[in-house]
Amino acid sequence: MTSVDGLWFLADEAAQRAEQAYHRTTDSYGETYLERTYEKYVSRDRFRTLANRIRHSGTPYGAHTLVHRENGELLLVRHEGVDLWVLPGGGVDGSESLRETAKRELEEEAGIEAAYRGLAMLNRVEISCQGCTTWGVLPIFRAVAETTTTVVADPDEEISAARWFDPGQLPEDTRDREDLIAAARAVA
Repeated sequence: MTSVDGLWFLADEAAQRAEQAYHRTTDSYGETYLERTYEKYVSRDRFRTLANRIRHSGTPYGAHTLVHRENGELLLVRHEGVDLWVLPGGGVDGSESLRETAKRELEEEAGIEAAYRGLAMLNRVEISCQGCTTWGVLPIFRAVAETTTTVVADPDEEISAARWFDPGQLPEDTRDREDLIAAARAVA
């Protein structure tokens, strides 16, 4: 790693911001959630992109919502960019909070309004490339749907569908499928 491109400095700033976001989130929502650590090995360009996001908001991938209906079904959206079913969520805009981000993304990607009930998961994402490392938080809020008819209005045009699934029968091509099943069981 060289100091010429300043990547080490960016990684350090990002890690400090992640630490702040982690503590602010745990202070706000207590300790009744699952925690996981994910490791991502990326190119230098992708590392720079993710580290800049973390430096801005503490999170590389924004905030997401694990939302369920009264009958226990979970909402997933089809993300065409990764060709997987995922939780609704995305990046932080401006100065919005992580919970505000999750709520906005849920409305954009699925047209669902929900009552938020704290955190389902608070994940740590460790990111590495050619000797550089940093980390960020990935909060997943839990919520109960107040409306259940889905309407995809994603301005990014990444989401092609939104559907409800029984937590024990999530599609095989669901990102972090086993962790989502465990989180759904923990909040049921």
